[in-house]
Amino acid sequence: MKLIVKAGPHDYVNCPMKVRTNARRLRVGEISLVDSIGRCVPGQVLNESGEKIITWIEPFLFAGEVKNYHIDSRKAGEAGVEITDTNEGKLEVRIGGKLFTRYHYGPEWARPFLYPFLGPGDAQVTRNFPMRDDVSGESRDHPHHRSVWIAYGEVNGTDNWSEGKGHAWIRHMRFEEILSGPVIGKIRSVNSWTSADGEKQMEDVREFIFYNLKSERIVDINVRFVATEGDVTLKDTKEGGIISVRVATSMDGDKGGMIVNSYGGKTEAENWGKPAHWVDYYGPVEGKIMGITIMDHPSSFRYPTRWHVRDYGLFTANPFALKYYEPDRGWNGDHTIRKGEELSFSYRILVHEGDTEQAGVREKYFGFIAPPKVEVR
Repeated sequence: MKLIVKAGPHDYVNCPMKVRTNARRLRVGEISLVDSIGRCVPGQVLNESGEKIITWIEPFLFAGEVKNYHIDSRKAGEAGVEITDTNEGKLEVRIGGKLFTRYHYGPEWARPFLYPFLGPGDAQVTRNFPMRDDVSGESRDHPHHRSVWIAYGEVNGTDNWSEGKGHAWIRHMRFEEILSGPVIGKIRSVNSWTSADGEKQMEDVREFIFYNLKSERIVDINVRFVATEGDVTLKDTKEGGIISVRVATSMDGDKGGMIVNSYGGKTEAENWGKPAHWVDYYGPVEGKIMGITIMDHPSSFRYPTRWHVRDYGLFTANPFALKYYEPDRGWNGDHTIRKGEELSFSYRILVHEGDTEQAGVREKYFGFIAPPKVEVR
């Protein structure tokens, strides 16, 4: 089997790739992709609803370049993404043998979250508080800002954002898939959104895909809100984020960090409430510049999303808060999901070293929305 990979008008570096195939002889698991001069790239074959998917990370492809691979059953032998259940209400995600993050889903938490969140060189790029309160110099505001999480502040009249009195809950129900592999690891879970008194309002199906990279970290997040119980109204409020990050305090925009969007807007003043295809938040961490980019996919609701992003470190994608973002326009961002229907969002988180330009964020965005074309022969 051959794969012919064709770049468009962009360079691609560390670009996650996948292609569907009906090749029955391919077995699920590890493979190698071998190029024309014998270099091997680790590959992984997945089975999704009975269809084979070949996935790999394209290390580098110049604009307009064409690369040929053939599939080899030999294993690359490198450590990949390993996800294990600690049996303590959390999954541990290791990349190349090193801890990257843990997915906390136990009943003691108001809602699931990822923590720690480690960038290249093991730099902690999200705030430790409130999971830890012994880190010198960290801010201690907004204790519901737990590293990386999904939440929303007004769902059928209940507050599933804060952890104040009478707040609602997101309860883990089950895992649909926990996958480890040489190229990707995956967590897909189903969660119940309930009011403070336990009345179920809807479900979410969330999927985290972790890629085996050394020089940076990439996580794809797919979220579906499912109206299982009845109509679900998401009211217009700034208090929420379908994907939310609280950056490390040293990265805060009011402490030497910088917020940059896809249009070139800088600082909170030019980013808060504005639509953008991506936003990058970077700043000093442990003696070097680190950054977190959230990219929105064209398949997401109200793409490009608007951003509830603050100099004090909050960084969320919130497409609903139109009356807050644009109070003079008379807009209302309420949205109702009818019973039995769904609402979908897709994002990519990139954790990188250096500032926005040094990390090549603009070009990397095209790896998310317009990766190289692949022909299977």
